[in-house]
Amino acid sequence: MAPCPLCQSQSITPFFEDRRRHYFRCGECALIFADPESRLSPQEEKAHYDLHENNPEDLGYRRFLARLADPLMERLGSSPRRGLDFGCGPGPTLSLMLAEAGHKMAVYDPYFADKPAVLETQYDFVTCTEAIEHFYTPAKEWGQLVGMVKPGGWLGLMTKLARDADAFAQWHYKNDPTHVSFFSRETFHYLAQRDSLAVEFVGNDVILLRKTQ
Repeated sequence: MAPCPLCQSQSITPFFEDRRRHYFRCGECALIFADPESRLSPQEEKAHYDLHENNPEDLGYRRFLARLADPLMERLGSSPRRGLDFGCGPGPTLSLMLAEAGHKMAVYDPYFADKPAVLETQYDFVTCTEAIEHFYTPAKEWGQLVGMVKPGGWLGLMTKLARDADAFAQWHYKNDPTHVSFFSRETFHYLAQRDSLAVEFVGNDVILLRKTQ
């Protein structure tokens, strides 16, 4: 068995299986991840994302993103900041909302805004909404996210949090074939301690991390 794709631990055990996939759990960082053999091809993954209808004019979508935007902006304060929305998707909206609040925004998405140059700098804050569950190589992407945050800056995430095996068995979130990495509170506590971050959980699916060094 390959090591954990997030922390590289060899402490991997089977966690759950259904008709679609096998899932494993890391005993070190608690990441749950789908069998790499079950991943979609890049073409299949892109076709799935093309079905998303993210529209900046959709007020319901804005309310959904406000669950992250509002508490993040409270912590950023009133001064304009420089931020990056990582994994913005086909209809960047969170970046527009933050720009409307006065912040200077950049966007990145490997399929819809592939601009590697924006990954070469640091920001006052980085956001990543409904994207980390798609990471095939979360050690790499997590390192990018944390590395792009200035000391004292913020990393704002939105993802559904995994719980125990019984809850996982009934969890609709795992049924999306593009969802391959499932984080829990335990995972974020592990990452926060390892990477000198202070972590806050806002509601059921928003995670705010402040870079303390």
